[in-house]
Amino acid sequence: MVAKHDERTYGFLRHRSWRRKKRVIEGVLVIPLRQIPDERGKIMHMLRADDPHFEKFGEIYFSVVYPGVIKGWHLHKKLTLNYAVVSGMIKLVLYDQREDSPTRGELMELFVGDDNYVLVRVPPGVVNGFKGIGMTPAVVANCATEPHDPSEMIRIDPFSNNIPYDWSLKHR
Repeated sequence: MVAKHDERTYGFLRHRSWRRKKRVIEGVLVIPLRQIPDERGKIMHMLRADDPHFEKFGEIYFSVVYPGVIKGWHLHKKLTLNYAVVSGMIKLVLYDQREDSPTRGELMELFVGDDNYVLVRVPPGVVNGFKGIGMTPAVVANCATEPHDPSEMIRIDPFSNNIPYDWSLKHR
């Protein structure tokens, strides 16, 4: 199913975390998510079957990452990831190494979580990893389009020279 995208889908271009970026990776979507707060707490939306960017449901799982810890790199051959950080903050890094992609070789660095509640849709073939930032563990939700299959994923050392990224803190 090819999703039609409404104006919310591309709202990320105006978001503060994208001001320095000129290009994005083909097929990656960053969608602002709605939170509904009241005196009892809040509701945090993530993904609905009637969203224009919804593809299909395989499984949902949660990954907890401690501050300073890197989880990555991962490359999924078949499934699409739909990440949202429901608590804490992460630095999510994407690298396009798809042979036929017009954005091959592009990197995207996003800061996602409490301060930037968004859904990040990562298509198959885009390498991804994330690092816990801040002072508390982060909880990353992923609604994947396929059930987990270890043979479908390739793990890459987070410090591999094949991916041009430095995970250290950047003082900008």
